[in-house]
Amino acid sequence: MDASAIIRGKRHFGWTSAIICRNKAMPLASPQPHGFEARRTRLPIIFPLRPSRSPPSSRSISSTPQLRYKTIEEQKARYKSGPFSWKAGLLFLCSGGALIMYFRYEKARLERQRIANAAKGVGKPKVGGDFDLRDHHGRPFSHEDMKGKYALVYFGFTHCPDICPEELDKMSTMIDLVKKKCGPGAMRSIFITCDPARDTPAVVRAYLADFHPDMLGLTGTWEQVKAVCKAYRVYFSTPPNVKPGQDYLVDHSIYFYLMDPEGDFVEAIGRQHTAEQAASIISDHIGDWKGKIDRS
Repeated sequence: MDASAIIRGKRHFGWTSAIICRNKAMPLASPQPHGFEARRTRLPIIFPLRPSRSPPSSRSISSTPQLRYKTIEEQKARYKSGPFSWKAGLLFLCSGGALIMYFRYEKARLERQRIANAAKGVGKPKVGGDFDLRDHHGRPFSHEDMKGKYALVYFGFTHCPDICPEELDKMSTMIDLVKKKCGPGAMRSIFITCDPARDTPAVVRAYLADFHPDMLGLTGTWEQVKAVCKAYRVYFSTPPNVKPGQDYLVDHSIYFYLMDPEGDFVEAIGRQHTAEQAASIISDHIGDWKGKIDRS
């Protein structure tokens, strides 16, 4: 027969015993006598096989560690709380609150810096400048003497019936609050009269004694006072044809002018600010200053 049959043997020590193949008929090596039928034989051929391998395991290998729980209660508590705990929530709230406070502080600081930089003029200053006056002790005082520390400048006159006393009372509170927060000597408080005809050094000294001992009063001639009011963009007006000894009022701007230790204008504080608000503004500017402050 020309067909082949494959018979698989049993496995023995991990080897398949044999595969027996029946090949086509092969002729004999020596010829047979005439008249006899040629004898054909089928020789079995044995092929050794490779060692059989066990099929790969169907179990998948995971890189994620499996959680082992000792009790069912632990497993229930884990799935009930989820991936977050009260400690993680508290840490999240504290971190978020700290970031909010930091961004609010930076926003306020950048706004103060923007105001201070916008107020600085290029070349000639927008507010402030050179002046030469005398203090309430009669000593010379110029713009150079105002440098080295922050200065809070107010323009008024001693015969003012209501507005100036109210603003100077507020200025006294501001001085104490700033001193409490920033320490003594961080700010100089200056009162400049708009009425030099009546406000002599002695009159200014007696007037300021009713408010705060840290206030320094400045006065001078008409031309000197007019020049400093012009430099600080302060409007003031006295009635014409005033006779000696006659009482009169002076119309003027009502602002506090904050100047930095270099003599540059920082910010104007108006009547809409309370003493506490104004002191907070001043203290924040002092805290933002990177240079040296003369606290003498």
